[in-house]
Amino acid sequence: MTAINGSAAAVTGAASGIGRALALELAARGCDLALADRDEAGLQQVAAEIAKAEIAKAHQCKVSTHRVDVGEPAQIAEFAEAASAAHPGLNIVINNAGVALLGQFSEIEQAQMDWLFNINFWGTVHGTRAFLPILAKQREAHIVNLSSIFGIIAPPGQTAYSAAKFAVRGFSESLRHELAMANSPVRLSVVHPGGVATSIVRNSRTGTGVTDNARRAQSIDRFDAVAKTTPPAAAQRIILGIEKNQPRILIGSDAWYMDLLQRFRPATYWAVLAKRLEKAMSAGKVS
Repeated sequence: MTAINGSAAAVTGAASGIGRALALELAARGCDLALADRDEAGLQQVAAEIAKAEIAKAHQCKVSTHRVDVGEPAQIAEFAEAASAAHPGLNIVINNAGVALLGQFSEIEQAQMDWLFNINFWGTVHGTRAFLPILAKQREAHIVNLSSIFGIIAPPGQTAYSAAKFAVRGFSESLRHELAMANSPVRLSVVHPGGVATSIVRNSRTGTGVTDNARRAQSIDRFDAVAKTTPPAAAQRIILGIEKNQPRILIGSDAWYMDLLQRFRPATYWAVLAKRLEKAMSAGKVS
């Protein structure tokens, strides 16, 4: 078990979405924070919100902000050094930053796929590598790597995103087994959120071969129809997983459903999900 109160956590992608919610929830529980994102203005807003929160004031939380592009390994290494200097007791790392890419495989250039992998997969690997020696010195420590329900199922139009999130899952599970074999004080959880109401789809890039804006609008509408879990609820579930040392954290009833479905129908789950999604869209809500 990793206690949140009295810990210090490094969180990437902390300016918005699940990362922002994690920052607020962790601070409310007495956790110091090293917050990283490319969006410096967003980071400052989160830090200011934490500073104004009465419960965070009561805990006297220390918050440092760091401009970091997780697609750049050198910046991640610098972040690890700066975060550990600002928070000598740093014992939690949450590799949360991620991006999305719209388009079929034939519509996506290799450079675009490389861009997504550099952030969603290699950013997680480099973040883990940079912080692991720091965490290993603590009495108890925890790594949290954000995969996705698309690291369990793979819908059409998500070749890049699913490949990266499946890779995060495989990397995390293998490393968790290595840490356990070595009797390391570092625990590791991999997170599989279902639909969480963030801006990841609205902020997604589009494959160079995608020529119609209607498909992008449809993707946003489809996501909004199924993304029923709020970022604060997702953050609370992740924090519970840290506290209970849960190796696998599913977020949302949709994630639980899809996880079970692919177990029973590993090769044919999409036929079921496609019908469910079509029904949800026609009804304007999830059935």
